[in-house]
Amino acid sequence: MFELDDQDILPLSLEHNFWTWSAQGKVNPIPVKRAKGVYFWDVNDKRYLDFNSMVMCVNIGHGEERVIEAMVEQARELPFAGPGMATKPRALLGQALSEIVPAGLTRYLYTLGGADANENAIKLARGKTGKFKILTRYRSYHGATYGAIAATGDPRRAPWEPAVMPGVVHFLDPYRYRSTFHRHNPDISEEEFTQDYLNHLEEIILYERPETIAAIMMESVTGTNGIIIPPQGYMQGVRALCDRYGIVMIADEVMSGFGRTGKWFAVNHWDVTPDIMTMAKGLTSGYAPLGAVAMKPEIADAYRERTYEGGLTYNGHPISLAAAIATIRVMQEDKLVEKAAATGEAMADMLAELKERHPSVGEVRSIGLFGILELVRDRKTKEPMAPFNGGSPEMTAFRKYMLDHGVFLYTHWHTALIIPPLPITTEQLMEGFSVLDQALEITDQAAR
Repeated sequence: MFELDDQDILPLSLEHNFWTWSAQGKVNPIPVKRAKGVYFWDVNDKRYLDFNSMVMCVNIGHGEERVIEAMVEQARELPFAGPGMATKPRALLGQALSEIVPAGLTRYLYTLGGADANENAIKLARGKTGKFKILTRYRSYHGATYGAIAATGDPRRAPWEPAVMPGVVHFLDPYRYRSTFHRHNPDISEEEFTQDYLNHLEEIILYERPETIAAIMMESVTGTNGIIIPPQGYMQGVRALCDRYGIVMIADEVMSGFGRTGKWFAVNHWDVTPDIMTMAKGLTSGYAPLGAVAMKPEIADAYRERTYEGGLTYNGHPISLAAAIATIRVMQEDKLVEKAAATGEAMADMLAELKERHPSVGEVRSIGLFGILELVRDRKTKEPMAPFNGGSPEMTAFRKYMLDHGVFLYTHWHTALIIPPLPITTEQLMEGFSVLDQALEITDQAAR
């Protein structure tokens, strides 16, 4: 291995790299040296509690030797095979996935990550139905490649418009705290709330004409745009609309899958089986790049006699597949899904306590170990601590305080997401929430 002094990592990285999601003149990355469990360390041996699972992906925690050894063994035996080859890890991963995905999703296409998983899902739906429109939500994020960013509803789409993939139509999320339809009747029952948003979606379907709509694609639980948890009956209602109008239902489980919500997949909470389900991130816990598209047999059968025109050189890479198999086995052996559900209850209590203590916390939401705080200047008006698609001095100071005190988390506009590795203990959660409690004093000063 090439020798490099720890103190040279940051300047040399800044000298030669082009950084994504960044203005190049403002980049200030953490020079990470090592990681283990729920912590990582920088080159100065400062320890950070990872409250974001690095990029919402290290579900099993850092440095899991069982996964590392599986990757090493695969590299020694067969480090690469082309995507058209049958390999041992390809055979075994299909078997492992069939044990955990919703019943009926029996065929799997392997990709490099979540964005191309979503793009392939769109291709498959269009090929199956012969229709071209894709309905997605305004607060969605489906990836940064051209097709995936076109499907995305949030402002990350804007710099690349006009997008190269036509046919995308957006609709509203069932976002209770900031409901477009219920600003003047916030106490509406959950049943009525759900029905209003299903009626909204059906109206869009009718306006756009069902005979043109190939698929409805949704994050089962909205991720970076708010941890928006579907109200009771919503997912079942979307499933019914898809069945009624001959539309393919695609569940994007890139972020919400693999135990994150306290179930293997978020759709399990509502006993809904989509026609297609995409996954990545927790599939290998970030140990290697991999995404997957799970589908019902009838989706795959649309290509029984005709060629599926798609694929990339590294699809089904043996080392990535080996990492996924080992990740699934670790999750099963250590009962991490059940652990996330139990620890998630403790995290929900901690979030509720923060809301009670701090006037700048307008709303908290969580499902499993998938949580968020919405920070506001005024609880009554719900004025956010930072504007839509923008920042504020208070949010900058809040995140800086967290980092300075050794807690790494993700802030998005006026929200702070809490997405730790699934093995985190209640004591480790309390460690991070203690720092959160102090950091919120900064935003409290701006709250009316």
